Amino acid sequence: MSVFQVLVLALLQGVTELFPVSSLGHTVIIPSLLRWNVNQADPTFLPFVVLLHVGTATALLIYFWRDWVGIVKAVVGSAIAGRLQGTPEERLGWRLILATIPVGLVGTLFQKQVQSLFANPRAAAAFLIVNGVIMFIGERLRRRAVMAEEGRTPLDRLPMRTAVGVGSAQILALLPGISRSGSSMVAGLLANLTHEAAARFSFMLATPVILGAGVLKIPDLFTAAGRPHLALYLSGGVVAGAAAYISVAYLMRYFRVGRLDPFAIYCAAFGILSLILLSR
Repeated sequence: MSVFQVLVLALLQGVTELFPVSSLGHTVIIPSLLRWNVNQADPTFLPFVVLLHVGTATALLIYFWRDWVGIVKAVVGSAIAGRLQGTPEERLGWRLILATIPVGLVGTLFQKQVQSLFANPRAAAAFLIVNGVIMFIGERLRRRAVMAEEGRTPLDRLPMRTAVGVGSAQILALLPGISRSGSSMVAGLLANLTHEAAARFSFMLATPVILGAGVLKIPDLFTAAGRPHLALYLSGGVVAGAAAYISVAYLMRYFRVGRLDPFAIYCAAFGILSLILLSR
């Protein structure tokens, strides 16, 4: 990939990772729509995409650093003590850990099958339409949550089993075109969280999931095939992180009252248009 292509994909990743529109789907579709000579089946392409995701996870870690410091201290303290202390940070920390396990297991077991979809932009476009349907459902749930705000479950009181269910929704996002933040946010609304709490839990879930994927895939960039491009790919990760920080700062305010149906319309329309163009 050229410098221009890497930077475009990095900006795209950073901006769209936290919007419920599937950054992964866009990364698969856009090069084909623009007729870029990019081999998405190349063994270094997925590690490059994961590196961009790590850039966005780093931005999330910086944005929520106070929360993470409190969570890490509480979880480590409870592990050393051998019992739960019952603090909000501890409860949230263990929920994040348990909610991350399902997608981690599935992603590890089905790496090859997931990677094969990166060379299939038509499949990504079809999944983007499915993501639009999920966002339409999420908008109906959001309106219901607004109407019954007082009866919603606080994030630190979310049952452990339910937290695992919300985290499991991220498995859908292994399919390029399905939004990780969108699927887990809709699952959070189904779990009776407020819209803002569902968005917060979704964004915080992204950090351990993406960092785990980075541990698995980024070493592939240090192979003979990846080393010549490593500096360029790292610069892409920095650009993605900067764009993601701006996105999360905006979205945390937006999702206090913001609607999901604009994202649903966009995903459905872009998916349909992409399928038409890719079929020509």
